[in-house]
Amino acid sequence: MSLINYYEVKNGSRVIDVGTGAGFPGIPLAILLPNVHFTLMDSLNKRILFLKDVVKKSGLNNVECIHSRAEELAKDMNYREQFDLCVSRAVANLSVLLEYCIPFIKKGGSFISYKSVASDDELAESKNAQNKLCCKLKQNIAFELPDTDIHRNFLIFEKFDKTADKYPRNNGIPRKKPL
Repeated sequence: MSLINYYEVKNGSRVIDVGTGAGFPGIPLAILLPNVHFTLMDSLNKRILFLKDVVKKSGLNNVECIHSRAEELAKDMNYREQFDLCVSRAVANLSVLLEYCIPFIKKGGSFISYKSVASDDELAESKNAQNKLCCKLKQNIAFELPDTDIHRNFLIFEKFDKTADKYPRNNGIPRKKPL
């Protein structure tokens, strides 16, 4: 099941993949959507160096790879509230993911979290984060990976207003004290 089956990414859009790891979902999406600009961000430079090599060898002209922490890059006005869409498959708590990701998105843009399990408890616990970060759950799409019994969810959040400048909080605080 593909993200693009559920969400239309328009030509010319800017997408950021926060905590990209080995480049998933950013690299496959960049291949499928050559007229969309992708920023792949990760806090480990070793991963970014690998991804830069993959991008170069693959001839992908629509991808930039950035070594940074979300808490730092989201304060840079070249990246803050500059993206139409943010994607992440990070395993962090949803409230933490929202704090890391929402500041990158323009008003009216979306954040799509790829979660192994979207529990009602985790969604309920994220309500405070949603309110403070000016976003709301628009859609929860549950599906099974083809030819398996593995369940996944796309949680699609819509940003309805500008994010307060204090978010994301400094390095480590979102994980230690989720909103």
